[in-house]
Amino acid sequence: MGTVPSALKHCLSYQHLLKEQLWIGEPAAPPPALHPGQEFQISGLPDYVKIVEVGPRDGLQNEKVTVATDIKIELINRLSKAGLSVIEATSFVSSKWVPQVSKQLYSMGCYEISLGDTIGVGTPGSMKKMLEAVMKEIPVSALAVHCHDTYGQALANILTALQMGVGVVDSAVAGLGGCPYAKGATGNVATEDVLYMLNGLGINTGVNLYKVMEAGNFICTALNKKTNSKVAQASFNV
Repeated sequence: MGTVPSALKHCLSYQHLLKEQLWIGEPAAPPPALHPGQEFQISGLPDYVKIVEVGPRDGLQNEKVTVATDIKIELINRLSKAGLSVIEATSFVSSKWVPQVSKQLYSMGCYEISLGDTIGVGTPGSMKKMLEAVMKEIPVSALAVHCHDTYGQALANILTALQMGVGVVDSAVAGLGGCPYAKGATGNVATEDVLYMLNGLGINTGVNLYKVMEAGNFICTALNKKTNSKVAQASFNV
């Protein structure tokens, strides 16, 4: 077959590292060193990000199929065993009221306020503007983001929020959910996809990606539907 090119060897070895490390939440080892002047580094990111799993409520409430209580309990147990310590749901409000409502909630004693793009039309630019406006009213340490992936912008929006100091991200296993008020709006950003990105950035979450994928497969089987997670789709097709 001939000699395997050096670049291909590096590619294969790095793929192996991804398989070994990204599933379990350990920071992936960096790829082979580039030529001088080609190195890059993403700065300004948090060391730890808290994942808030909203699938069991916010995700399932928009499903047409009624999910039995025992199935919901089993899903929550599986997600908990994966390392997800916060499993809940959030609400939303019109974007023009976000800064005012956020300030009101914070002054009332709310320790964490989740800013939601529940129809998934936001972009990194609009995310940046919204956060800049809200951060004038309340500290970034009290903020979380809740993104849907209707236009494929969720991960980019989350990365923008992380770069601005946000350390809490809402997501739903298997990308469950949608928005009953916006026709065509897809589900929450998939927890699996968020974890894959964060693990690749070397950001700690304490969550086992592979176990979340198993939980996603469990609930999708119960719902008789295909997962919306790109990571799960690619992994299960390998």
